[in-house]
Parts: sequence; C-alpha cells; structure tokens
Amino acid sequence: MAIELPAVIARYFAEDAREGPEHVAQCFTDTAVVTDAGRSHEGRSAIAAWKASASTQYSYTVEPFAIVGDGDRLVVTSRVAGNFPGSPVDLRYIFKVEGEHIAALEIAP
Repeated sequence: MAIELPAVIARYFAEDAREGPEHVAQCFTDTAVVTDAGRSHEGRSAIAAWKASASTQYSYTVEPFAIVGDGDRLVVTSRVAGNFPGSPVDLRYIFKVEGEHIAALEIAP
C-alpha cells in the first residue's frame, strides 16, 4: 500500500535507501536529535555517524505503510526487513518537522 508522505520524510526514506549517511543527515536541522535503540544522536555529524554505523552493520529495506498525526509529530509505521535479528519488524518512525527539515526522529517498536 503506497502512502503519501510529507516531502522531507519521503526524502529521508529515499536518501536512506540510496544515497547514504551524509545525504540522510542533510534532511535534519543542525541541532536535530535522533533516538534509536535507546541512544540519542544530536546534530548532523552525529546523525551521519549513526546512519553510517547502521548501514555497515546491516543491509535492510524500509517500506512505510501508515502515517498518523500525533500533536506536533508524525508517526510513520514501516516494515523493516534485512539481515538483522528479528527481521522483518514493524517500527514506528516518530518525526518532528520544522520547515523543510526534520528536528527530531525517534525510532521505536
């Protein structure tokens, strides 16, 4: 099922799938925070390092299939499949968007 995502969120998923960590980091504000697996990564450099680490450890695909608003956040539920323990899994990507960039992202089960 294809869903329509806000432009910056669609760009985040597209950059993650094909361009790599530096391109993913450019989707975020300078002071953005990503929280994944209980760890926070603040700022574009830290976000690029987080994404590079995840990309070297595992190969995966992400397919968003639902989106709902939650106050000032957007929750995108996605099927993540790859060569990691427990694959595939549905994860919630909880975005806070400021203008044309992502200010915060939390990835949660």
